[in-house]
Amino acid sequence: MNKLLIAPLLCSSFLLLLACGSNNSNSKTLDQNTTQQTENNKIAQSYQIETITAFNEPWAITSLPDQRLLITERKGRLKLFDPKAKTTINVLGVPNVSYGGQGGLGDLILHPDFAKNHWIYLSYAERGASGDGAVISRATLDLADPAQPKLVDVKRIWEQVPKVSGQGHYGHRMQFGPDAQLWVSSGERQKFDPAQDLKSNLGKVLRLNDAGTPAKGNPFEQQGGVTAEIWSLGHRNPLGMAFDAQGQLWVVEMGPKGGDELNRILKGENYGYPVVSNGDHYSGLPIPDHHTRPEFKAPEIDWTPVISPSSLIIYSGKQFPLWKDKALIGGLSSKSIVVVDLKSKPVREVQRLDMKQRIRGLHQAQDGSIWVIEDGSRAKLLKLSAE
Repeated sequence: MNKLLIAPLLCSSFLLLLACGSNNSNSKTLDQNTTQQTENNKIAQSYQIETITAFNEPWAITSLPDQRLLITERKGRLKLFDPKAKTTINVLGVPNVSYGGQGGLGDLILHPDFAKNHWIYLSYAERGASGDGAVISRATLDLADPAQPKLVDVKRIWEQVPKVSGQGHYGHRMQFGPDAQLWVSSGERQKFDPAQDLKSNLGKVLRLNDAGTPAKGNPFEQQGGVTAEIWSLGHRNPLGMAFDAQGQLWVVEMGPKGGDELNRILKGENYGYPVVSNGDHYSGLPIPDHHTRPEFKAPEIDWTPVISPSSLIIYSGKQFPLWKDKALIGGLSSKSIVVVDLKSKPVREVQRLDMKQRIRGLHQAQDGSIWVIEDGSRAKLLKLSAE
């Protein structure tokens, strides 16, 4: 286990501001695109974009074994979309969510044994007596009636501790790892200090069993409670998670004013926020850069100006050979998909796709094409495929 370094707690007195702009519709349904090569170390993978349909404030997307898509909408709706028939059906039984700010219905993933147990996992914001917080529920997706899919046996299995005021920085992305454990990114809820507090699971990357309990082998499991959930700490607003072909977890997170990060997640490491960041507070107050405190784990790459990362996949298909094993990051304010070479030393950005709109989610389909969801109302579902 890597040595843990806990920084002194900071006074939480800053307000963080995040832009939440909406998308304008684009009448162009098929766009041939090739990113130009501008530097020697850049790539120029060609692709085409097809506009498929639109959703209202979508947040996450995944595919079923039959290639139908499940898409969450922040106001609490779960959609089942059939790309062949071009039909969309509401899935019943979704838990109530706390909608507002950055909150609402969030991520969704399938259990590794979905074909047998039909389990799906949903993350969402929940209102409690002391404020809001993210929770995760596991449910069985009942597709027996083709006209009316529904969630049954919904069970709440995890929550952010503590619930706090405000509706930002939930994080709440999920991934099942090659170890069959449930990995969760938990934002620090715009409260700064919890990211360095081992008695809170805010501002952390967590490793859980599929029932939501702490997984065996976590670095702080002997301390019990929510501390036993923690794999790494010192995170701000981690909004994308993906495992590479070697089983290494990568997490992309929003920095403050500057300093968006892509991190290689290691057991027990402290990534430094809010003690260090390569950005500054929105108030203008500086934050020491990572190089001033080498005891904290620095990002593999960071961005100033920011890209506002929303999502992350590591491409493993065949349609885009130049993207194989590279990270694709959805960008909100940058209105882009950022391609990063994880094997280069140092890790570097190698291509940026100008998407014209804020990008909320990415998902690789079984055939190697890439599903893309925009951000905001009337946000388009796009399909990236080979030319």
